[in-house]
Amino acid sequence: MRTSLSASAHTIRETAWLLGVDRSEVCRAIRLGKLHAERRRGQTVIPVSALLPLLANAGPGVLRD
Repeated sequence: MRTSLSASAHTIRETAWLLGVDRSEVCRAIRLGKLHAERRRGQTVIPVSALLPLLANAGPGVLRD
């Protein structure tokens, strides 16, 4: 799946899979400022450094308050 992005960031789809949530939840978290995202090569990606705290607390509702 991954071809050109560095391993320091994941796409929205990959992030959703890693967190076990739907893509729309990841997009909503980005929009609300709960999850940091960047644009790289015209694509929205989530840096691994932004994912590590979420993965440590992974579980149902990980992106919700």
